Amino acid sequence: MVIPNQRQYPSGTVSYVIRSGDTLYSLAARFNTTVQAIIAANPGIDPNNLMIGQVICIPQPVGPPTCPGGRLYTIQPGDTLFQIARFFNVTVDAILQANPGLDPDNLVVGRIICIPGVAPPTECPAGTVPYIIRAGDTYYALAIRFNTTVEALIAANPGVDPNALVIGQRICVPQVAPPTECPAGTVPYIIRAGDTYFAIAARFNTTVAALIAANPGVDPNALMIGQRICVPVTVPPAVCPAGTVPYIIRAGDTYFAIAARFNTTVAALIAVNPGVDPNNLFIGQRICIPQAIPPVGCPPGTMPYIIRAGDTYFAIAARFNTTVAALIAANPGVDPNALMIGQRICIPR
Repeated sequence: MVIPNQRQYPSGTVSYVIRSGDTLYSLAARFNTTVQAIIAANPGIDPNNLMIGQVICIPQPVGPPTCPGGRLYTIQPGDTLFQIARFFNVTVDAILQANPGLDPDNLVVGRIICIPGVAPPTECPAGTVPYIIRAGDTYYALAIRFNTTVEALIAANPGVDPNALVIGQRICVPQVAPPTECPAGTVPYIIRAGDTYFAIAARFNTTVAALIAANPGVDPNALMIGQRICVPVTVPPAVCPAGTVPYIIRAGDTYFAIAARFNTTVAALIAVNPGVDPNNLFIGQRICIPQAIPPVGCPPGTMPYIIRAGDTYFAIAARFNTTVAALIAANPGVDPNALMIGQRICIPR
């Protein structure tokens, strides 16, 4: 307990009654003074033999400690000087210099100390936004999330150690306001779970290189759900070129199956659909199908036949008393190993 000053105590001190566990060292820390100052104010005192109930004088400055150019901080339970230094973006040495006599290994809860440095601004500088560090945050993850770089974060936060971020710490994040619209020749796209640049490139008939070029600063190996990117696209023509018809890709479609179904070839499909990856077709994608106008009737000496379920050239040849070779000759361009139900062929008579 502290007893109000009596006339026998020197000016600038307060009286204090020693309690169990008290030491001059702990008292000096608690009252923001030093052991030497307590000894000087109590001539004849034995610092190694304090007695419970003994009354001593504690030098006490008027008001809280001064802290020019910095801010005052009250020690909280669990605080360490290292944590305090990290939180305020200063060094342990700077705090010790600003607080003579402070023992970094024996902080006293409730003691007011001076944190040197300039108090953080109310707002982050122009071109940046404030951000409060959360569990798991790193400069690398933040750079990805905000489409910036680690270097830009470091430049915007001088004195912050990127390898020792503290939960609740405030930093400033460089931010480029996203454009209202993506650049000409691209469309906006919001990243969804499972997305990769490779999958997106395949879905939109573009390339990973084109995606990277259209999204500078975005790390393709660390896409974030909800992140917006711009996807290069080629607007399909309103009408397919002459000699072709439009076709919408359905589940299970392949160029080989489509070519067989429409009596064309994979090479012809590739030729009329430049930029389309035949190995990465997606449902809803539009392609153009080369189409020859079928003759009114089959050539002389043949008759038309519509392929049914289970048909093969071998079965058809047996049914119509012809040969597989004759069927192949009468139907150039038809793959006998990929007949499609509804496909029309010509049967030699």
